[in-house]
Amino acid sequence: MEEDGTLAEPRIIAPPPKSSDLWSRAASAIALAVVAFGLAWAGVLPFAGLVLVVALVMSWEWCRVVRGEGIDICLIVQGLSIIAAVALASFGFAALGVAVLLIGTIIVLALEFGGHPILSAAGVGYAGLPAVALLWLRGDESNGFHAVLFIVLVVAATDTAAYAFGRLIGGPRLAARISPNKTWSGLIGGITTAGLAAGTFGYVIGSPVLGLAAAGVLMGLIAQAGDLAESALKRAFNVKDASQLLPGHGGFMDRMDGLVTVAVAVALAALFLDPQAPASALLAGLPIGGE
Repeated sequence: MEEDGTLAEPRIIAPPPKSSDLWSRAASAIALAVVAFGLAWAGVLPFAGLVLVVALVMSWEWCRVVRGEGIDICLIVQGLSIIAAVALASFGFAALGVAVLLIGTIIVLALEFGGHPILSAAGVGYAGLPAVALLWLRGDESNGFHAVLFIVLVVAATDTAAYAFGRLIGGPRLAARISPNKTWSGLIGGITTAGLAAGTFGYVIGSPVLGLAAAGVLMGLIAQAGDLAESALKRAFNVKDASQLLPGHGGFMDRMDGLVTVAVAVALAALFLDPQAPASALLAGLPIGGE
């Protein structure tokens, strides 16, 4: 109790580190990365199949969190919108894909009279926009595969390192009211590792190392912001995990929260830099590293 007689806010203490949690999280991340690597390398259409499956699962999880239902009319509309958008983006019509997602969002908003209409409608974009963004980047014939690999690598490095540093070092909480287990040490460790991973990737493929490292740090920050946003959504609905489909992560939303924000942010940046060659624009990095 405080001196003024009010009850003190309970101190949130993170559970002790468990190496099994870290290893299961890392193993799950590696498995997803390997699958994404293989299908992205195989081509746009095989990669589109993976993107579509993940987006549809995330749609179901969003419905589960926001509306607490398995399958309803809003989920069907959302799913059909995402299928159409992914199909269009796969064949080079990403702009039309975005338009279809916008139409789906409006329909869901109109259908969801009670409860949470805005959040229900937001699920269409949450699952659909990153899918279209990744396929648009992958469709760049010159560097599409490298761009997708780069994004997945940076997000995976950020997520795994943030978890590891946070659990092993601990320290002050980053946003205790939103996600009690996230720490400043995790944030710093995550974005630092993201920069190192991005710079190393740039060195391997012959892109500007410092430019990509700087881009990697920025992408790491965006990934962590996406993680916090998804945590805030779950906390608002008193849900611990979006589902239990992935060992060590919960659901696909819990694993893809950083990728969602990074993919959309990167696509928007590439759209302004060079809409004709978005992947090449991404791999040029921030203009600080030279050649």
